[in-house]
Amino acid sequence: MSESLEALPNLDAASFARPDPSRLFSVERAAHPPRFLLLYGSLRARSFSRFAAEESARLLRALGGETRLFDPTGLPLVDEANEDHPKVQELRALATWAEGMVWSSPERHGAMTGVMKTQIDWIPLSLGAVRPTQGKTLAVMQVSGGSQSFNAVNQMRVLGRWMRMLTIPNQSSVAKAWQEFDEAGRMKPSPYYARIVDVMEELMKFTLLTRDVADYLVDRYSERHEAAERLSTRVAQDAI
Repeated sequence: MSESLEALPNLDAASFARPDPSRLFSVERAAHPPRFLLLYGSLRARSFSRFAAEESARLLRALGGETRLFDPTGLPLVDEANEDHPKVQELRALATWAEGMVWSSPERHGAMTGVMKTQIDWIPLSLGAVRPTQGKTLAVMQVSGGSQSFNAVNQMRVLGRWMRMLTIPNQSSVAKAWQEFDEAGRMKPSPYYARIVDVMEELMKFTLLTRDVADYLVDRYSERHEAAERLSTRVAQDAI
């Protein structure tokens, strides 16, 4: 039996709405290839996190997507430069362009690298009226020099939630990464490679399912309520 609004006296009824299935299933679907931004967390010449990101980009293109790989070389630390820095502007433009992301980081001292964190920290929750990450899909991956670990992907999941992204359930953690790539940086056949294929397939499916309704999926009662209160305050002030 449905709860009546009269039983919820603290609820702003004007800002409250039941989900509308037609908004999810009858929406016009975009025809362009899904767009993905891939970030990696190492500046080394032989960077296994970059190799994993490049392999992921190849898979996403084979699945029908369009990809961009951001090179973090030259990106300043947050607060070391202002947002007009060319690398910051490049990263933010790519984040706005993308409909989904892949974050690939080495694990260092039990965490993602500073290079990875710096890239994420330069992407704001909002750029004026634009929210570069909200409602977009995310896949997280890590590479390790030793045994398999999940510290970096767990950290990136927390950040993905903080950035209001739709982080897919699957993830990849490549142990002893130095054994998993050939001299050309291509990933060798292995269960680790198969997992990355799985992750990219899932990322593509989730992106196709959600990109056209992302704004609706992350539309929040609390924000509608706050906007209504601000509007009411302005109307009252204008009437004085």
